[in-house]
Amino acid sequence: MGWAGALLPGLDSGRVARLDALPALDLPSGQYLFRAGDRAQGFAMVLDGRVEVTLTAASGREILLYAIEPGQSCIQTTLGLMGDAPYSGEARTVTQARIVMIPVAEFARLMDEAAPFRAFVFRAFAARMAELTALLETVAFTGIEPRLARALLGLAKGGQVHATHAELAARIGSAREVVSRQLERWAGQGLIATQRGQITVLQQSELERIV
Repeated sequence: MGWAGALLPGLDSGRVARLDALPALDLPSGQYLFRAGDRAQGFAMVLDGRVEVTLTAASGREILLYAIEPGQSCIQTTLGLMGDAPYSGEARTVTQARIVMIPVAEFARLMDEAAPFRAFVFRAFAARMAELTALLETVAFTGIEPRLARALLGLAKGGQVHATHAELAARIGSAREVVSRQLERWAGQGLIATQRGQITVLQQSELERIV
């Protein structure tokens, strides 16, 4: 079975065959799919890998809005295609990725004529809106310490976190300087050890208590 039949159950065989015939793109890590101000050129379906969508302020400060993993879609692209609006954020692969781009005209036909595809788009849209609402609540009402501790625990593999201070700041919606100061405090308390581009979690239970 091709990707369309697996990700879009209920779609008729003709449309499945048409989607499966679209070429897949193999992208390296660090490839931008779109930037702020661009117009949507199609509806990207991520088949493999991870894409992160960030928003950048005029000051240069970034925040991670959401990640797109296999079988998921991008709310910014949905808004762009349905509302004819330019992107406000930017999307970049953070691993090697494989995507299929559904052309704009085909996306419009599927939305008009194919209930299973329309249901997939709207379910994904609703899920992303819930994630963004949760992000807003976290940034607005949760302090820097629990947000940063949660990020470290979520990223740690074998006790190691491979991320820069700027990447952590974007992930939790804070400034790099704030993150750096907090990491220095935790390093001084023996909770973590830091070196360039890597953080070692020394006291996981204490970070869990902070969360």
